[in-house]
Amino acid sequence: MKLCRVLGPVVATKKHPAWEGMALLCVQPLDEKGEASGAAFLAVDRAQAGEGDVVLVLSEGTGVRQIIGNPQGPIRSAIVGIVDEVHVP
Repeated sequence: MKLCRVLGPVVATKKHPAWEGMALLCVQPLDEKGEASGAAFLAVDRAQAGEGDVVLVLSEGTGVRQIIGNPQGPIRSAIVGIVDEVHVP
């Protein structure tokens, strides 16, 4: 899993049928200090996250497809939780 910040929604006039009814969000990976780390990417929202939220993103295609319930879907990443706090010793 990755810790990411939601940059905002992605609006598409047409979606792959596997994505119908699901929100797509652009997320930015974060390092242990909460700083941006790496390239932003798309994730399906399963946690009702919003812009600016820090979220947990599962980026393992098979696991994501199991969560989504579509074993053949072209889905690679899903937001599976909203983070309230991060404590790094």
